[in-house]
Amino acid sequence: MIKIESLSHHFEMGKKGKKTTLPVLKNVSFAVNAGEIVSLVGKSGSGKSTLLNLIGGFIHPNSGIITINGQAVTQFSEADWADFRLNHIGFIFQNFQLIPSMTAFQNVELPLILKGIHDSDRKMKTEETLKRVGLADYHDHYPSELSGGQQQRVGIARALVLDPPLILADEPTGSLDSETEASLLDFILQLNKENGITFLIITHDHEVAQIGNRTIEIHDGELVKGAYAHELQG
Repeated sequence: MIKIESLSHHFEMGKKGKKTTLPVLKNVSFAVNAGEIVSLVGKSGSGKSTLLNLIGGFIHPNSGIITINGQAVTQFSEADWADFRLNHIGFIFQNFQLIPSMTAFQNVELPLILKGIHDSDRKMKTEETLKRVGLADYHDHYPSELSGGQQQRVGIARALVLDPPLILADEPTGSLDSETEASLLDFILQLNKENGITFLIITHDHEVAQIGNRTIEIHDGELVKGAYAHELQG
C-alpha cells in the first residue's frame, strides 16, 4: 500500500544569503502493507509529522521514492496530488479541521463536491456516511454545536465518504478525553476489519499505538525499529 525508499528531507532556515539547512528525515525506508494498521511514534521534532506530510503530498521530498497503491507519487504535480488524494487517501486530523461555517452534512459532502458527484448521489452518500459514524441525527449541526468526539466523527466521515483504501491519521485522539478516545479506537479497528482500510497513525499515545499491527519508531529523523527489508512488499 505504501512503500518508502531512501527518503530524506531537510528544510532551509533563515534569510537569503544566510540560510542554514535543518535535516528532518535521513534515508528512511519502510512499507505499510494493505489492510494493516501501522502506528508511527516518536518525540516532538522527530520527523514523524513531516513524514506524514510527505506521504500525503503536502510537501515534496529532497530525495527518495514514495509509492502508494502501486503508483510512484514522488514527482507528482500539485494537480496530480489533488486528484490522487481525492481517489486514494482520507485524512484524520488532531484538531478536526472542520469548516466552522458549514454543517456536519456540508463538511462531509465537500469531498464529493470536489469530485463532481451528482447532487442526489452526494446527498445519499453523505447521509449514509454520517449514519455510519453514528451522527445521522446531527447533520444540521455546526462544529461549535458538537462535542469533541462528535467533531472527530464528522472528520472521520469526511475521510470515509469517498471510500479511500488508505487513511492517514495525525494524532487522531489528541483532543479527546479517554472515554471518547477508546470509542474512536474501537471504530478504527472496526473500519479496518470490516472494510479493509489501511491506517497509518501518528501518535505519541501508547494506548493508541497498541492498536496497530506494527509500531514504527522514529528518532531524530531515523527509524529506530519496525522497518525490515521483508516489509518492503506493499
